Amino acid sequence: MNIKYFLIAVLLGLSLPAAAEFTTIAEAHEVALSDFRVPATPSSGVIFKKCADCDMMTVRVTPNTQYLINGKSYPLKEFRKRVFDIRDRANTPVTVLHHLESDIVLSVSVSD
Repeated sequence: MNIKYFLIAVLLGLSLPAAAEFTTIAEAHEVALSDFRVPATPSSGVIFKKCADCDMMTVRVTPNTQYLINGKSYPLKEFRKRVFDIRDRANTPVTVLHHLESDIVLSVSVSD
């Protein structure tokens, strides 16, 4: 019986170092559309609040940033037009995928 507990302890001990090797590459921030500003150009930035009590923050976008509405991809100009037409801004979620190492936005997704 003691051998069984010993083997379980050894296996658990071996699995712990593997979990320590994970690093966060990107963070997804879900914000209300009312707390989000659409980028003006493909090389400018998005402005958003990570939480209700947080200050606004700006993160750069690139020409490679994807803009999605309900899962469909749009070029920035069309994305801006469609986002500005949304009326219920407080209840419309926006997901901003922020790549931490390069400090750029990979994608912006709106669900209306």
